[in-house]
Amino acid sequence: MSTVTTRRMHIPTLSRFGWLMGLYTENHDRLSGLFQTARMEQGRHVSSVGDGLDLRVDVLEQHRYTTELRLSYSMADPVTGEPDPSAYLRQYHDARQLEATHCYIGRRWQDVIGMYPPAAELIDHRMRMNTFLGKWLQYLGDRGHGIHTLAAVEKIPPDLQKTA
Repeated sequence: MSTVTTRRMHIPTLSRFGWLMGLYTENHDRLSGLFQTARMEQGRHVSSVGDGLDLRVDVLEQHRYTTELRLSYSMADPVTGEPDPSAYLRQYHDARQLEATHCYIGRRWQDVIGMYPPAAELIDHRMRMNTFLGKWLQYLGDRGHGIHTLAAVEKIPPDLQKTA
């Protein structure tokens, strides 16, 4: 009598943290494909594709291995006056990662998850922010935004000097 052995196929799975790191890499590649942020001067840049919805790219800090920036449209929330939507980003050039540190889409992160969220909730929120960022970057590319549509407007604007 022969014995049949079954082999179980082991399919590796990603943890939520691993998935988040994957999002960071995808977002880095998308942003780098649109704008070469490592080479951009500090200050405000505007990308216009003729649709009346200009994209603002504010380079807040430029360092050897990181760039901190904010993406937003030239629209303001009627209640707060903040650009809406907007995303603050930290790009790690050496690690090829782009992290959305916080987004403003009608509400601040503190209003969404509170001041001291549990770690699992924080990871979940970061996944939502970075998924939103990936979709937004894909949309910007589809609309035609890129290095060829980008123009420097001014050095650090007064509204960003407090955060820079």
